[in-house]
Amino acid sequence: MKPYKIDEVGDQILEILYHDAKADTADIAKQVNLPEESVKKYIRKFESDRIILGYHTDINWQRIRLHEVKALIEVKVIPERKVGFDSVAEAIYRYPEVTSVYLLSGGYDLLVQVEGESLREVALFVSEKLATIHGVQSTVSHFLLKKYKEDGVILVDQSDSKRLPVT
Repeated sequence: MKPYKIDEVGDQILEILYHDAKADTADIAKQVNLPEESVKKYIRKFESDRIILGYHTDINWQRIRLHEVKALIEVKVIPERKVGFDSVAEAIYRYPEVTSVYLLSGGYDLLVQVEGESLREVALFVSEKLATIHGVQSTVSHFLLKKYKEDGVILVDQSDSKRLPVT
């Protein structure tokens, strides 16, 4: 992957959008002390260069989709000559059940996040699709039970601390 160079203003614009995808260009322009049209140019360039890949809203899905199952699956892979892990990773991330794929260091090569309607659906995905991909040597599945924090956002209600005060 080729490094992408940006100036300090571009970095500031990206930080603002990262923390608030709904920030409008007029507000961003005030924060970075530039004309609004310049901010729009930065954003258009970031979008066309695939630095900005999209805009999203953080939603606490675990409060709405009570029965949805998420799993983190460690995958050990036999890398292929000349393409390494990339072809196996691509075969995995093409499945709609897969929400994320990461190359890791350590005991396993890939970390795959999968979502499904039930435990059985996720288990069938692992046994019938993931494990049968050429190059996949083994898998270990971990099912998410509860999320406390995701992407820097605390998902649980924060009440007063239950810890005893230290005196």
